[in-house]
Amino acid sequence: MNPLAQELNDQLTKHNPHVLEMLSDLGKNLFFPKGILTQSAEAKDKAHKYNATIGIATEKGGPMFLQCIQDKLSAFDPKDIYPYAPPAGKPELRALWTEKMLRENPSQQGKHFSNPIVTNALTHGLSIVGDMFVDKGDHLILPDMLWGNYNLTFGTCNGAIVKKFPTFTPSGGFDVDAFRSTLQESAKEKGKVVVLLNFPNNPSGYTPTVAEGDAIVAALLEVAKAGCNVVAIADDAYFGLFYEDSLKESLFGKFANLHPRILAIKLDGATKEEFVWGFRTGFITFADGNSAENAPVITALEKKAMGIIRAKISNCPHPSQTFVIEALRSPQFLAQKEEKFKIMKGRALKTKEVLNNSKYEKAWDYYPFNSGYFMCLKLKTVEAEKLRVHLLDKYGVGAISTTKTDLRIAFSCIAEENIQELFDIIFQGVQDLA
Repeated sequence: MNPLAQELNDQLTKHNPHVLEMLSDLGKNLFFPKGILTQSAEAKDKAHKYNATIGIATEKGGPMFLQCIQDKLSAFDPKDIYPYAPPAGKPELRALWTEKMLRENPSQQGKHFSNPIVTNALTHGLSIVGDMFVDKGDHLILPDMLWGNYNLTFGTCNGAIVKKFPTFTPSGGFDVDAFRSTLQESAKEKGKVVVLLNFPNNPSGYTPTVAEGDAIVAALLEVAKAGCNVVAIADDAYFGLFYEDSLKESLFGKFANLHPRILAIKLDGATKEEFVWGFRTGFITFADGNSAENAPVITALEKKAMGIIRAKISNCPHPSQTFVIEALRSPQFLAQKEEKFKIMKGRALKTKEVLNNSKYEKAWDYYPFNSGYFMCLKLKTVEAEKLRVHLLDKYGVGAISTTKTDLRIAFSCIAEENIQELFDIIFQGVQDLA
């Protein structure tokens, strides 16, 4: 083991050995090298005559660039576009995102957590978590309505055993009892569990109520007190798109500093929150089970995360970080974001209004939804994949079949005035096949 990795592990052993136990074999071996980047950082501060350290080309005191590219990006200083960004992300962006998290998540106020590290969008954050905390055979607890890429990221790439629980009760609420039961079974069997909760949920479009959220937190605390190590991941990809009765903040704030055996991880990003999908700018934030005096634990985790970023992609794109900084600093940012939120909420409420028409009762039920981009139909008379193909071939309408009975509809990309027609076409498709 590299001495730098051992040093970080020793920090964890001293300040919270449970976190060290949570790490995968790879996670234990991770470190941030004191190599070119460290030497370049020192040179940036002290090399006042010539700086021949970093691997970029310079010209006239700044980064070299092609004018045909700069002409399209003339609003931005070349130094904020072309050089490499720091491995953990631009400090200004990390500070602004911290301010945003605290503003939007009251339960995070007063908690001790890491400075968010920039990732290449949220999927990269999931990959980092898998590499750091998941060994072959570890249990990953997920609702049965889940984003399929979790299977690839954690199952195929990291060897996790996925343990699913029913997302909803028969009456339509989040099935906390099923979650607790699955959690307890894995806790007894493994002594370590990785819990991944995605709210607003993809594909269902559901976010728990405040009471359901409190019950989820209580279930985690119960198994932690019983001696199980818990890696609690909040996948907040669609954060902020809360339309009706639900939590209006991330569960991360409630997981943070809850118990020494609970490590909370928040994955979020500008990707969907700020409607910049192609920017690929996300964040990973850690909070262990103790308060501010446990800063060495957070420092060790940050350095291990930076190590895997350095090893796999070196660093994240610089231009998109600059663009997000400019947006977060803009006086128009909050008003423009609220405008888009209202459009999204209007589409969600219109979808629910249309679906409540009794004419659809024989064709489908729909799962609860109150947030995010999506909702799911539960088909009664036809298979979802057959209907999907039929809708595409005959009517030019696209949807996603997620199970034999479930069809996911992204109301996020359908104008409000077209939602009635969309479901009428889907209904006609059901009748065609039935």
